[in-house]
Amino acid sequence: MSLAVMALLPAADGSFASAPARAAAPFPGAAALPGAARGILLARSPATPLQEGRRIVINGREQSARWQGMPAVGGNPSQLWLPLEVLQGQLGVASSSRVDGGLDLEWFGRKQQVPASGQRSLDDEVAVDAIPLLQAAGVRIQTDGDRLLLELPLPGLVRVRASAPGPDRQVVLDLSGAALVRQESGQILLGLLSTATQRSELQALGLAVSSSREGLLLRPSGGGRVLTLGGPDRVVLAIPAGASTGATPTTPQAAPPLDPRLQALLNRSVSVNRQVLPVGSRRMLVNSVRFNPQQNPLELRVLTRPDGMQGLTSLTALAQRDKALVAINGGFFNRVRRLPLGALKAEGRWLSGPILNRGAIGWQPGGLPSFGRLALQEQLIDERGQRWPLSSLNSGYVQRGLARYTADWGSSYQALSGNESGVLIRAGVVLQRLDGAQLQRGIPLGREDTLVVGRAGVSPPWPEASRLTLASQPSDPLGQQAFVMGGGPLLLLGGQVVLNGTAEGFSSAFQGQGAPRTVIGSDGRQIWLLTLQGVDHAGPTLGETAVLLRQLGLQEALNLDGGSSTGLFLGNTQTVRGRGVAASIHNGLGLVPQSGRAQVGERDGG
Repeated sequence: MSLAVMALLPAADGSFASAPARAAAPFPGAAALPGAARGILLARSPATPLQEGRRIVINGREQSARWQGMPAVGGNPSQLWLPLEVLQGQLGVASSSRVDGGLDLEWFGRKQQVPASGQRSLDDEVAVDAIPLLQAAGVRIQTDGDRLLLELPLPGLVRVRASAPGPDRQVVLDLSGAALVRQESGQILLGLLSTATQRSELQALGLAVSSSREGLLLRPSGGGRVLTLGGPDRVVLAIPAGASTGATPTTPQAAPPLDPRLQALLNRSVSVNRQVLPVGSRRMLVNSVRFNPQQNPLELRVLTRPDGMQGLTSLTALAQRDKALVAINGGFFNRVRRLPLGALKAEGRWLSGPILNRGAIGWQPGGLPSFGRLALQEQLIDERGQRWPLSSLNSGYVQRGLARYTADWGSSYQALSGNESGVLIRAGVVLQRLDGAQLQRGIPLGREDTLVVGRAGVSPPWPEASRLTLASQPSDPLGQQAFVMGGGPLLLLGGQVVLNGTAEGFSSAFQGQGAPRTVIGSDGRQIWLLTLQGVDHAGPTLGETAVLLRQLGLQEALNLDGGSSTGLFLGNTQTVRGRGVAASIHNGLGLVPQSGRAQVGERDGG
């Protein structure tokens, strides 16, 4: 917990323990405080009625997600707290974070500013009061027991426009009003009405198109970005160069068959199982993938975006980019800032350092992983031999002190908190001192550059031309492995339950809640990739998860990010979606065909 002692910047990283599964406490003991004491929950009178539930239905499609509402005269709620993930992934709301921890939301030109104090935690998700945006767009809001019903009118597609082909061709859809925009597994659902002629126009622009009662389903052949604009209401699709421009069928495409390479391995060197198991009086749906890494043409890999540590994507996109045949979601992240909160190491490079001595695994290709708790102890040593401790490496976890960033963070660094200062180091020499204004504008990071950022009154003390030496040592040998993935809490070690969420900086609320879970484990011979979901309930607690895994014969196990992030990609399809929808995630773990070894399916790994 040495890093937790230095976490003195409440709300500076936009997390402020607002989502226990995504962020750690900002100051000692904060994880144990009630939400209102941390500035998360808005104060309300005990007499104020509060409606809440765990199911949200948007235009007829239901998902598991917690919501809270404050009813007003006339029936419509005066406040409606929805998870940010639902707003982003299921409606198309865009969000950007501010240095002060606040959020700027925008949906079809309708804007809403949410201060840090106007965000709260609902289970493991950051939530905001969405009433201003929803009412401005004419969304109908109703409640039915624990269900929240959101109904968006289906506007008409007025016109299709497109720019000339180029690096990013833009297709613009002019609408008669705001619409639902849902992105999932490379497809875009637009809740709008269209004509056959308009659909033909979209096909000619390289978009596979089909229509249903929900609206218009688009499948850009080369992927792409989506944004919404107002005045008039528009959806803009940025289609990458190289996407097909030929006409495509209007009938919905069938689900792709299982990848033949994976099919060849099933029940030989890879085992896939789906079963319902009891834990006490409750039942859990358990999906598991097992394989022996020492006798297998697949190897375990960290899956990340190619453009650095900032940004989210889908599990399907992560898996397909690295040609993974199987994948699960990975470690925690700050959904507001889209930044990692834990250890990520790939091919010997620290993409993001561990935090809070949390649980982690480390492995070499072709070997079983080691399990433990991990911290990274780093210091810069000046010419006089004085040692200056560094609090974090390439991390979205903001603390008081000095933090280190490299090009693995991305092509540039932009301030994550107020009043930062820094120095740019190259080849062990301080090239430039940087003030807060420069850091807020952004500092490019070259492959040989190191940026040291000071926060909360701590400034890098070295003048230009100073020479510095880096000393870096992981607290556990697992941190010396080529690949590392952080999560937490650690569940099993040596066949024993070692669950201690408090020691790893997780809040009591997070530790006690039931939720979908993603786990990586080992029985001493095989690696297990697992997802656990509740049957007719929210999901297992961490304690129930540990007990169930031990019953299955696992010796070691690490909890990864869960809740809406929980996902399993198998063959060509995401077969598990934690709360019924494929949420955006930061990183993952995948089984990727090995290079330089026998081709997948050519041998029986046993």
